Amino acid sequence: MRATLMYGPGDVRVIDVPDPVLQQPTDAVVRVVRSCVCGSDLHPYHSMTPEGTGAPMGHEFLGVVEEIGADVTTVTRGDLVVASFAWQDNTCDLCREGVQTSCRHGGFFAMNGIGGGQAEAVRVPQADGTLVRLPVAEDAALLPSLLTLADVLATGHHAAVRGRVTARTTVTVIGDGAVGLLAVLAARRLGAERIILMGRHKARTDLGLEFGATDVVAARGEEGIARVRELTGGDGTHAVLECVGHRPAYEQALGVVRAGGVISRVGVPQYADGDVGWRLFGRNLTLTGGPAPVRNYIEELLPDVLDGTIDPGRVFDRTLGLEEIPDAYRAMDDRSALKVLIRVY
Repeated sequence: MRATLMYGPGDVRVIDVPDPVLQQPTDAVVRVVRSCVCGSDLHPYHSMTPEGTGAPMGHEFLGVVEEIGADVTTVTRGDLVVASFAWQDNTCDLCREGVQTSCRHGGFFAMNGIGGGQAEAVRVPQADGTLVRLPVAEDAALLPSLLTLADVLATGHHAAVRGRVTARTTVTVIGDGAVGLLAVLAARRLGAERIILMGRHKARTDLGLEFGATDVVAARGEEGIARVRELTGGDGTHAVLECVGHRPAYEQALGVVRAGGVISRVGVPQYADGDVGWRLFGRNLTLTGGPAPVRNYIEELLPDVLDGTIDPGRVFDRTLGLEEIPDAYRAMDDRSALKVLIRVY
C-alpha cells in the first residue's frame, strides 16, 4: 500500500510499504477514506532529526473496517468508523476516569511501531476501545466534520472543558489554527458569551467570528496583552485556551488570564521551561491541559455533528489526494492552507 513517511525536516514522501495485517485478536485493519495533516505534524517537519528509514505520519483518519480480530465485538467488516488519535482499550481504570491518552494498554498512532493515518490502510490496536461506528455512508458530505472527531474538534473541546468554560466564563483563545478555531466553537457550544480570539490571519479569524468569537485581537506580546485587558476592564479573562504550543503563547496566556482563572494548554509544547513561579502562584491561577482524551468526548460531540448543530469541517480549506501529501505539508507550513483534507478513497 501507499503511506506517508517523513525522513527529515521538509522531507515528506509517499512510498510503498507492506500492507497492515492483524497481529493481535483485539486488532482491526481499517481502509482509510479520509485523513488530514495536523498542525502538530509541522513540528517534526521543521525539526525532526533525519532518519534513514522514515517515520510514519498521520494520526487523524476515518475509514472502513476491512478485517477484525477474533476478540473484536463492537465493529464489523464494512463499518465506517472514526479512530481517536490515541488507541486505547477504553476499559482500564484510567480510561474509565476519562484520561484515555494514558490508557494502561494504549499508545499513539504513528508511534511505537504503529502505522500512521496518512496511508491507504492502518492496523488499529484495541479496536473495540478505539473505533466508533459512524451512521453515514462513506461518501457522505459530513465526512470532513466527522473526521474532526479524531482530534481537532475534540482537542478544542478538551481545552474548553479543562478551562472550566461555562455560560459565565469569559474566554481568550490563543491561536487561529484549526484547534484554536474549534476551541472557539467549543467554548461557544458550552455557553461562553465573551470569547476573544488572538490571531492575525484575517481569513481564519473571520471564520473564528462565525464560530462564536466576539472579539479578535491581532496584536501579539505586550501589545496584545494590553488590548485583551482593555477589552475586559483591565482584568483579563477567566479562561485562556492556549492552542499553539510555543513559549510566547504561554507568556501571552499568563498576561491575559484573570486572577483566579485557568490556563488550559492543548498546543503540543515545543519548550520545556515556563514560568510557574509567583506569576502563577500569586494570582491563584490554574495551569491545566494536555493531549485530549478524544475517546472520552466522541459520543458527546457526535450528535451535534450529525444533526448540523456544529459544522467543524469548515476548518478544511483545501482537499488533496494521498499522493499530494507533500504539497499539503508545504501549504500548511507557508499558511496558504489552514488545514488540508486528504481524500484517500
